[in-house]
Amino acid sequence: MTGDRELAALQARLTEFAAARRWEPFHTPKNLAAALSVEASELLEIFQWLTPEQSARVMEDPEQAHRVEDEVADVLAYLLQLCAALGVDPLSALDAKIGRNEKRFPAPGA
Repeated sequence: MTGDRELAALQARLTEFAAARRWEPFHTPKNLAAALSVEASELLEIFQWLTPEQSARVMEDPEQAHRVEDEVADVLAYLLQLCAALGVDPLSALDAKIGRNEKRFPAPGA
């Protein structure tokens, strides 16, 4: 699957980036989870006082779109680094979770 290879390549690139800067001692699961939470909060901050309608149009403003994209990238980067640190395959974990949710929350009429 192409997505799996691309995801693995991004994880490897993140690992190499941190290693080149000797950041590995700081990239513990606890620190990565905390950083992930901070970045998710920074993403939320963009939408904090917007109405639902305004939030649906946030990508129409190039400056806001850039901020959203940067924060999404930060969230994903820390999530991928956390997964690497813990040996979690994020795509397999997501697939399994969707399967459990499909059973837990069946579609009406299913």
